[in-house]
Amino acid sequence: MSGITGACTPRISGSGAPAADGGSGAAREAMPTPPSSQDGLAVIGPWPLRDFLELGALPGAVPCARRHTRQILWEWRLTALADPVELVVSELATNAVAASRLAGLAPAIRLWLLADAARVLVLVWDASPRPPARADAGVDAEGGRGLLLVEAVSNRWGWYRDLQGETGKVVWAELSDRDRGGTSRS
Repeated sequence: MSGITGACTPRISGSGAPAADGGSGAAREAMPTPPSSQDGLAVIGPWPLRDFLELGALPGAVPCARRHTRQILWEWRLTALADPVELVVSELATNAVAASRLAGLAPAIRLWLLADAARVLVLVWDASPRPPARADAGVDAEGGRGLLLVEAVSNRWGWYRDLQGETGKVVWAELSDRDRGGTSRS
């Protein structure tokens, strides 16, 4: 079977299970390499807990990513961070679905969750090479505040272009139980 799977059907699981198309999925599961100087972002560093999920770039991917995140944080015994991490995943996944669909280049978004005993790093890939931009949401607007929310609940966040030859970008946010400062890095 190949092509787009349903939004809640993982195309590759964090366990390294085969992709829906029968491939190993190892190339996609590997986290995109960030630039060497990403404002101290320790992506390659000591993250003993790692998870990966690829979902169809469909609106249903967002609630699937939220539920997956909540379950993983429960398994990792990081439930104190579940609400803010779930909010960040929801906002970044929503933006990724919109960007991927607009770009028309990839039928998927990719989510990585990395953690240690006190912090969680969320990374979301989408097919668009355009940088994330805060919308100028009016007082009565129902949307457009996603990146403001990410900034408010995370210690820091930013983005980088995928350096592994694919089009697209990765938007990331780091969260911990302490020192939520909302610093933007790009």
